[in-house]
Amino acid sequence: MAVSTPTSPAPAEAADRADTTVWDADQAVTQLYTTNYRPLVRLAVLLVRDVATAEEVVQDAFVAMHGAWRRLRDPNKALSYLRQSVVNRARSVLRHRAVVEKYAPKGLPDAPSAEYGAMGELERSAVIEALRTLPTRQREAIVLRYYGDFSEAQIADAMGISRGAVKSHTARGVAALRSVLEQDKQ
Repeated sequence: MAVSTPTSPAPAEAADRADTTVWDADQAVTQLYTTNYRPLVRLAVLLVRDVATAEEVVQDAFVAMHGAWRRLRDPNKALSYLRQSVVNRARSVLRHRAVVEKYAPKGLPDAPSAEYGAMGELERSAVIEALRTLPTRQREAIVLRYYGDFSEAQIADAMGISRGAVKSHTARGVAALRSVLEQDKQ
């Protein structure tokens, strides 16, 4: 696209400046913006896959071109300059995203939720409270069996009772716990 906003210097100045042309950056950028903003945003969206970021990339390209308008050697190539600027800025965005993703902290995939922990704590509290209601021998047999992971023989040795007594105390204690915990749920 040709930008048709050049203004020639006054005849007296023309002799002093030979081929120098003064371009009005505001008018040229406004004209380019009006006719090319949307196509440039579409281009940027294809590159960065995000409309908001694409719009930002295009806006930055226009601002940079406006600031560098006097250094632009051929104002008729301003659209090419803008396209290249959009592509370069999109590449920068993508590089930045890659670095952020590479160094982003990784979440714990199998970590239980806070609700799960709270419910577990409530259940443990209920079991501990129910254990306190059991007679001493039943409580000891259950704690050694299920929390200490002792075998029947080890429990019998620790408590100084027979294996049969261990089975009896454990069975009665489990039945009593079940009864207490079921009542608590109702």
